[in-house]
Amino acid sequence: MKRKLIGLVTILVVATILGACSNYKFEATTEYEIEDFETISHRGETVTLESLKGKPWLAMFIFTSCTTVCQPMTFNMSEIQKELIERDVEDYNIVAFSVDPAIDTPEKLSEYLSFFEIPDETKWNLVTGYDQSYIEQFALNNFKALVKKPQEGDQVMHGTSFYLVDEKGIAVKNYSGLSQDTQEVPYETIAIDMKTLIKERLDK
Repeated sequence: MKRKLIGLVTILVVATILGACSNYKFEATTEYEIEDFETISHRGETVTLESLKGKPWLAMFIFTSCTTVCQPMTFNMSEIQKELIERDVEDYNIVAFSVDPAIDTPEKLSEYLSFFEIPDETKWNLVTGYDQSYIEQFALNNFKALVKKPQEGDQVMHGTSFYLVDEKGIAVKNYSGLSQDTQEVPYETIAIDMKTLIKERLDK
């Protein structure tokens, strides 16, 4: 009798969890329309807003000579990709905008990425090919993000958020891209949001 009761409780718990997951709805918290852009990826390929449309993508801002937050952010993005793979999510891209384009050539970006264990590098686009003033205005106008290169020194100031951009090119949500104080990077939440967004809008 006791075993039957335990089994019944287990079934009810699993059913509750599955029900909660199936009822999850994606809710946008931002609505930033991304302006068209043309960049060069770490593979030497042209990446534009139009070329990304049709699939959602995750965006972040980094640079290769960064001595503080960029490497942890890149690692965190690779962990998110592991979560996406575990959930069989395939139709997405990852875009990392260099905030130091004068230094970050495609070759530099490719070398930078090679230091990380990337689950599926084909989804990644580390991009450059614009000037400093462009990326500073682009980040502010499109992602409400600060990017500023100081007059002295080589460490560019920039935010540490990750952004979810939908299949139409609208930034619909942002997340912490760096664990600090009591705030953790929400790996699972980002992966679930991505999967739910694809299911609700594209898998029809």
